[in-house]
Amino acid sequence: MGVRSAEPAEPAEPASVSEQPSSQDNTDPTQEQSQVRAIQGLSSLPLAEPVLPVHPRTQPLEISSTRVRSYRFIRAYLTTFQVCFSYLWITLGGKLMGPTWMLQRMEAAHPRNAKRVERTIVALQGLFIKVGQLLSIMANFLPEAFRAGLQGLQDSVPPRPFDQIAERIQIEFGKPVDEVFDRFERNPIASASLGQVHEAYLKDGTHVAVKVQHKDIDEVCRLDLKTIRRIMQIVSFFFPIQGLEVSYRQIREMIGRELDFNGEASSIERISSHFANDPNVGFPLVIRTHSTGRVLTTTFVEGIKIGDVARLERAGINRTELAQRVVRTYCQMIFVDGMYHADPHPGNMLVTRTGKLILLDFGAVAVLSNEMREGIPEFLEAALRRDTDRLIRSMRKMGFISKRSDAEVSEKVIEYLHHRFQEEIKLESFNLKDIKVDPQRGFENLIDLHRMNIGMKELSGSFQVPQDWVLLERTLILLTGVCTNLDPNMNPMDVIRPYLKEFVLGNRDWTEIAMEAAKDMAMRAVSLPEDLHKYLSKAVRGELEVRVRDVRDGARLVYAATRQLIYALTGIAFGISGLQLYLAGDTVLALGCFGGVGTMATLFVASTIWIRISRR
Repeated sequence: MGVRSAEPAEPAEPASVSEQPSSQDNTDPTQEQSQVRAIQGLSSLPLAEPVLPVHPRTQPLEISSTRVRSYRFIRAYLTTFQVCFSYLWITLGGKLMGPTWMLQRMEAAHPRNAKRVERTIVALQGLFIKVGQLLSIMANFLPEAFRAGLQGLQDSVPPRPFDQIAERIQIEFGKPVDEVFDRFERNPIASASLGQVHEAYLKDGTHVAVKVQHKDIDEVCRLDLKTIRRIMQIVSFFFPIQGLEVSYRQIREMIGRELDFNGEASSIERISSHFANDPNVGFPLVIRTHSTGRVLTTTFVEGIKIGDVARLERAGINRTELAQRVVRTYCQMIFVDGMYHADPHPGNMLVTRTGKLILLDFGAVAVLSNEMREGIPEFLEAALRRDTDRLIRSMRKMGFISKRSDAEVSEKVIEYLHHRFQEEIKLESFNLKDIKVDPQRGFENLIDLHRMNIGMKELSGSFQVPQDWVLLERTLILLTGVCTNLDPNMNPMDVIRPYLKEFVLGNRDWTEIAMEAAKDMAMRAVSLPEDLHKYLSKAVRGELEVRVRDVRDGARLVYAATRQLIYALTGIAFGISGLQLYLAGDTVLALGCFGGVGTMATLFVASTIWIRISRR
């Protein structure tokens, strides 16, 4: 962690990163007050201004208030039911109208529902903002259009009163703020859901940034995680989606790591040690004597934000070389060291006047697991050999196939996608620069799978996206955005190629692998076709099945859908009315309305159970 400020408009002496503050300061006081300072990738703020960006809620969250806790609980559940019912109606309608009708309306519903969820998250504050951000990057059970609607969430909230920060420091260090620091700014530089950051000076004059966790963050996490888990249970009741519990555990673990400032400090020190001999990459220095598990103090870092192209131009920074430096730095972390900074958005990168790259905010750090490091080369080799069985084994090793997956569904999907992969992607060279993919085929793929009796339930039950892959994918996407902004004409493969070849091939020869693959395909061409062999084997074992659907299912589903729609709309009406009455102070009528919600929910659940029983 380190604080940084955008450089003044006029050229100045090169910025530096050091353990001690500069002995000379030629910056005009007026200019210094107008410098923009930011921390941890949050919104940039003028140092002299005491107020952070405008928020929908102008007051900080007071979780100790019973009224606030009740409001947050009710608002979260109402939004959950509203979103679930919207998808349930489309799903039931699709049983009658067909998969194309259903998928088209699903695609249209995703942005609307994402907006509903985003508004609720912003209003509730607390851990919901952080969880919303995590869901947008790691929830493989959420559609892409839905997750995209959550990616704009900014973890920036109204700051807590200074007395709460002072109390936290008193508890952590056993003495008041003025005895720990020589100077401590009362107004935070930035404030987020887990804590806020203040500028300060140590007794020896060192300029530092101090990140302090909120006083009641443990209680906020406990209550919000409990509510979030119940929401996922509600969703899984209406939609039998696999992976919700796994995603919840991943989110809980990631938040736990972000709350461990000792772990973040260790990550800074470990990653920075890998670049100790690289003069072009820098990191803030952790001040261990002033850091605990709840307070993290680092040297204050100044520089130009990497997304500020105009200031980089004025400073004479070569943007192409800078983009290559960014890619090279991440190749070193991912392919060589195996531990990398997993949140490379532009707010977490600074550039000094000399072109030195500075990385900040190590709350999100990822490690590429051994299974993933071994599985990626195996997957590429199996794809080249067109070996579906090896593809499945490699994907299972990497964690993409659930342990409880249906082997038949997994094989069907992988064979289908492998076939489409061979049609749409032309591996003309190992450079990857000639890979061509048509992104418009995704919708057609879903329809094709639906015709194979493979829906979202079967897909989510058989496949999952491991956490380390999600973080790696998001990191690469963010890096692409940063480098494109710096140099749109840059070809990153020129930098990535040697790292990737070493990572994938190791000591093996790519030509040898290609020759072996060609031999395998030649042998298959003169032998019994593999697909025919599989079907004959199933027939001999008596495992070949023919399925015929009952045409009466559609009529029963339409009847049930009508009843459930009535229950859902009535329940939503009761819920909204009850919430308004509760906020207006009319508790008696509000309780009556909430009772109506319970009644409609009971009827809805009973109808759902009846449908499931009747379909057996």
